[in-house]
Amino acid sequence: MSLLELERVGRSVRQGAHERVVLRDVSLQLESGELLAVWGVRHSGRSMLLRVAAGIEPADSGVVRFAGQALSARCGEMLGKGIAYCSNAAGSGEAHEVLDELMMGQLARGVPRALSRARAVAALERAGAERCGARASHELDRAEAVRVRIAGALVLAPSLLVIEEPTRAVDLLERDAILALLRSLADEGLAVLMSAGEATALSGADRALALTNGVLRGSVTPELAPVLTLRARARA
Repeated sequence: MSLLELERVGRSVRQGAHERVVLRDVSLQLESGELLAVWGVRHSGRSMLLRVAAGIEPADSGVVRFAGQALSARCGEMLGKGIAYCSNAAGSGEAHEVLDELMMGQLARGVPRALSRARAVAALERAGAERCGARASHELDRAEAVRVRIAGALVLAPSLLVIEEPTRAVDLLERDAILALLRSLADEGLAVLMSAGEATALSGADRALALTNGVLRGSVTPELAPVLTLRARARA
């Protein structure tokens, strides 16, 4: 049994008087310790695929299973309890320090303050963002913001990390380091599902699937796919 399974998933969105099919009969499997990249051009359906896989958006047809259970039956409750999702949207612009923001979600779940702080500090260190803890989110550059979002996911101790375009608008010198961080997290047993808009963002992935007009192409099961060797794997 795979950690994440999408079976013949379909999804449409309404645009004015018309309905556009975003995902067409999409199937894939993702195992623990695997880094899977979904790439394609803008409006190819990448973001919707990740949101459906994380349980944020419902599928119109087909089924999404996480750890053997249908996400539709869990009413999104696995988000934050096994699944962590990182969008590529701009930060909130609030003046809270990053460390405080990472603690807030834990405190809301009843985690004691001392433990929530320790987890937040450890997550920032693991993500290579320890210097960002005392700064506000709006003070971070793009690469720092991505690392902080990854840290925010790690405090939840997820089994699956779903992350949108982690290298988008990131300085060239920082892109490989972020990809190496995601690779190292997968090597530690975390399942990582990411989207990418360019081939250079596929470095270190175990598999890359192409999404075009809502149709997913490539090796949808791990056993059928060779490890990508676009570049030598780096380590964070």
